[in-house]
Amino acid sequence: MPVRPIVKLSRADLTDLNAFRSVARLRSFRLAAVELGITPSALSHAIRNLETRLGVRLLNRTSRVVTPTEAGNSLAQRLDVGFQEITEALEEVNAYRDRPVGRLRLTVLSDGARLLLCTLLPRFLQSYPDVDVEVAVDDRMVDIVADGYDAGIRFGGTIPEDYVAVPLGAPLKWVAVASPRYLNNRLPATRPEDLKTHSCIQIRTGQGVIYRWEFRKGGDYRVVEVPGKLCVNETTLGIELALAGAGITYCLEDRVLEHLRRGDLQVVLPDWAPVEPAFHLYYSSRRQMPPGLRELINLLRAGHADDTDSVDGVRWDPDT
Repeated sequence: MPVRPIVKLSRADLTDLNAFRSVARLRSFRLAAVELGITPSALSHAIRNLETRLGVRLLNRTSRVVTPTEAGNSLAQRLDVGFQEITEALEEVNAYRDRPVGRLRLTVLSDGARLLLCTLLPRFLQSYPDVDVEVAVDDRMVDIVADGYDAGIRFGGTIPEDYVAVPLGAPLKWVAVASPRYLNNRLPATRPEDLKTHSCIQIRTGQGVIYRWEFRKGGDYRVVEVPGKLCVNETTLGIELALAGAGITYCLEDRVLEHLRRGDLQVVLPDWAPVEPAFHLYYSSRRQMPPGLRELINLLRAGHADDTDSVDGVRWDPDT
């Protein structure tokens, strides 16, 4: 029986194989190039070189889509297993270090990025200088395993049950706000249904639907499909339009505290402002926790002393 020659992998081989793995998973040279931090042309060149060395076409390319060939799909599956083994081995080695080292990839909704990371992430980077952090701001619910993220931050109650969800602060208060200039020219709203006679700045969520505003007063809970000539898909623009007198917007009270203190904005229906679950960081329970994530969770929780230790039956244990 002939003996197979031992294939020696160079650094370039490993780099190109990882690049191919990203393209095969994301089905896009552009997205894979962003994830890898290189240009699409450099990535395309690397894949062509890999195919030439292997003597096999790995990807079918058209002007619109990129799909693995049969050989490419088989290779991608084996590489996922191999690179996962390498990642876990490096993470085990990291356990022997005094401080974590590596790279954390996070997907964070826009409100969480502004209210949590802008204030606390610089402190984390100062405390753990050997950890690099990449943040993708995205209001869609992201499959962090499939998209290659280590963790995500979303609102409590929106995270799938098969993830570990860690609360990062106190419950969040939602308010409808508008500028005095807008309100002075309109009849006051005394109940949520009165908003149907106002100009509201509609919100399209990360799931692609126009959000129906929620209000709560004691045990009375109401949902209103508000009218409006404006629709936005991110909080910052909605606030800026409200400041300009374009209408009423709906957002977290924490996003507009300074505007409320200065009187630039006023709360509409203050007695109806609902309080909903806090921000949560979530990660896969089926994967070993990457270096730095435990420390980031602890810092984010320490920055919000009013948080609770459990939600929906999930308790945060720093040793899990």
